[in-house]
Amino acid sequence: MRISVLGGGPAGLYFAALAKQLGPGHEITVWERNAPDDTFGFGVVFSDETLGGIEHADAAVHEAMSREFARWDDIDVHYRGTVTTSGGHGFAAMSRKRLLAILQQRCRELGVDVRFRTGAPDVAELAREYDLVVAADGVNSAARTRFADAFAPTVETRRCRYIWLGTDLVFDAFKFHVLETPHGIMQIHGYPYGRDGSTFILELHEDVWQRAFAPIAATDLAPGESDDKSIELIRELCADVLEGHGVMANNSKWATFGTVRCERWVHENVVLLGDAAHTAHFSIGSGTKLAMEDALALAACLHEQPSVAEALGAYEDERRPVVASTQRAAQASLEWFENLAQYTHQSPEQFAFNLLTRSRRVTYDNLKLRDREFACALDEWFAGTLGTAVAPPMFQPVRIGALELPNRIVVSPMDMYSAENGVPGEFHLVHLGGKALGGAGLVMTEMVCVSAEGRITPGCPGLYTEEQERAWARVTDFVHGHTPAKIGLQLGHSGRKGSTKLMWDGMDDPLPEGNWEVCGPSPLPYRTDSQTPRELSTDELAEIRDQFVAAARRAAQAGFDLLELHCAHGYLLSSFLSPLTNHRTDRYGGSPENRLRFPLEVFDAVRAVWPAERPVTVRISATDWYDGGIGADEAVAIARAFAEHGAAAIDVSTGQVVSEERPQFGRSYQTPYADRIRNEVGLAHGTAVIAVGAISSYDDVNSLILAGRADLCAIGRSHLYDPQWTLHAAAEQDYPMPWPKPWAAGKRKPQTGRTDGPEPRLELVRTGGHQTAHARWRPGSDR
Repeated sequence: MRISVLGGGPAGLYFAALAKQLGPGHEITVWERNAPDDTFGFGVVFSDETLGGIEHADAAVHEAMSREFARWDDIDVHYRGTVTTSGGHGFAAMSRKRLLAILQQRCRELGVDVRFRTGAPDVAELAREYDLVVAADGVNSAARTRFADAFAPTVETRRCRYIWLGTDLVFDAFKFHVLETPHGIMQIHGYPYGRDGSTFILELHEDVWQRAFAPIAATDLAPGESDDKSIELIRELCADVLEGHGVMANNSKWATFGTVRCERWVHENVVLLGDAAHTAHFSIGSGTKLAMEDALALAACLHEQPSVAEALGAYEDERRPVVASTQRAAQASLEWFENLAQYTHQSPEQFAFNLLTRSRRVTYDNLKLRDREFACALDEWFAGTLGTAVAPPMFQPVRIGALELPNRIVVSPMDMYSAENGVPGEFHLVHLGGKALGGAGLVMTEMVCVSAEGRITPGCPGLYTEEQERAWARVTDFVHGHTPAKIGLQLGHSGRKGSTKLMWDGMDDPLPEGNWEVCGPSPLPYRTDSQTPRELSTDELAEIRDQFVAAARRAAQAGFDLLELHCAHGYLLSSFLSPLTNHRTDRYGGSPENRLRFPLEVFDAVRAVWPAERPVTVRISATDWYDGGIGADEAVAIARAFAEHGAAAIDVSTGQVVSEERPQFGRSYQTPYADRIRNEVGLAHGTAVIAVGAISSYDDVNSLILAGRADLCAIGRSHLYDPQWTLHAAAEQDYPMPWPKPWAAGKRKPQTGRTDGPEPRLELVRTGGHQTAHARWRPGSDR
């Protein structure tokens, strides 16, 4: 097979060496426009997992790299005059220049034709001449640009600037320094890469960069030149960190990180590799790691599959989920550093934990495995701030207003579609009573509607009749009589999303018969096949406000401990908040303040009749997941407005406002919005913040609470799978949580078999119909 490789960086060279090793008959040409000893940057970082893959794939390369490694286990967080150290992280780094030299030598030994100082011919010409073209030509890939219509790339740039530098100070750990300068907060990412030097990256928000460096930064640098004036100022700002050591530059200039994503990595016989296909923020040390894992996987697939087309398909199928997972983690890390200033009120202990868990790959449990002493100290610190006994963070008590909860787990509101004529029945008693017996501190009803016309479906419950009130009182009596849990009612009106089928008959599908008229701020249907809502008049708004008030009075009489106003998910109050659904031109539409007016009027009216000692909370959609809709900045303003009106907690959800939404699903994907609202609004107003959305493990709950990203976590689907989720979480953590006496005999600690991160998967490889005797590393992914 004739293979052309564009780019002589780690991805291209490593692929060429592996492919030649597995197929000595392959004719492989590598095109590299730079000289052999040209390189930009200083050090590259590898995790133990990646090094295991390299060792299994090519022991000679691994052995040569191992002789160069600077290894460390510790991460030091320098913040507000303190150093917090966490151990057990297992990293290795080496000079990028030495890595390239090792890979170049390996290619020479194997007979790969590496052409330095030679620009590659046009990729379309190469695709006609060679069986396979591997585009490993970096973040500014010419091949990706040439076939942009096929690869469909996007590049997302963010709001931080960074500059890549070196120093002859050899750090003894991975270093994070938070610098409080006259211009604003800056951060240093630093790590050793050998016996004589370290990499350090200075990163700062665009606003800070404008104040500090914009007046002096070079704008007309030639390729290979560095920004000397900026570097001189950096020497001054980082003098304490550098301890008198020098600063080294190598094509060092300001940049804004761009996350590259491509819809496809393969076009006919051209395939993207490494940064040409994807990038991930440097704060998780993933660029070279991903590139070399790509190379390993592509070489293996070519060796295993009978044709180039099948190999490229297998490569993309294998690598895309792993890369997507890494990019999610990198995005979370990038955004954390971008918003670092919102955490500078935190104590050194919490700040360090927050930093270490920023990408969600390192967690509370994971840190206990890596450095138990560090994790136990954090538990003691957290308990000390509360004046309580040491316990996992999720089992520390918390207040929502004057309401004290025994732990920080909330059973999230979940529509059950099982009421008759709005009346909750036996199902609701068992469903909610069972969840309360299961150990959660707070159990929430599904959205309970203020009128028959305000229901989502015929199966949704209400609180607009005496019969409904009596039925709900039966539920609250059971919860209060048999459990230590509190129970809250979520109150809402379906608005334009009403008069639809039960979920299992077709979610959001309009009823074929027996439907009722729907209403909203503007006559905009939710879907093309949905009813067009009636635009509400001012008199009708007052009538609906009074329906909320009447329902709130009934909820208090029924014995609910908390009332949550549902201002999310595109229901009536939510649809007033979003500019996508509110096109009014009167005092209830237009500006953010006007769109807030009716939801705040309802909140104030409800708060006025609800018992003063019981909290009122609000659920919001912090983003519409659609251009032109509510985003994080406006969500903060909405949360602040409700907090100023007396909301005791903000329950932070997202989306479901417009059917065209494009949500970015993933583990704990909504928590960044809760995080920001807590740190910008909640702490200032004494308002608790509840995180919700794809939070399924007690490890994630502990991580979120201890890092200060939320005060409570609402768990939904996991409670449907396991109604005793909280009791089981306590048992698995050896926390002595009391069980209901009739269930006590069943209490035991399950055998979880938890391991520290993904394990290597060694697979026998079939070639030519025969099973070979070697095994191959498949890099794992995060859970």
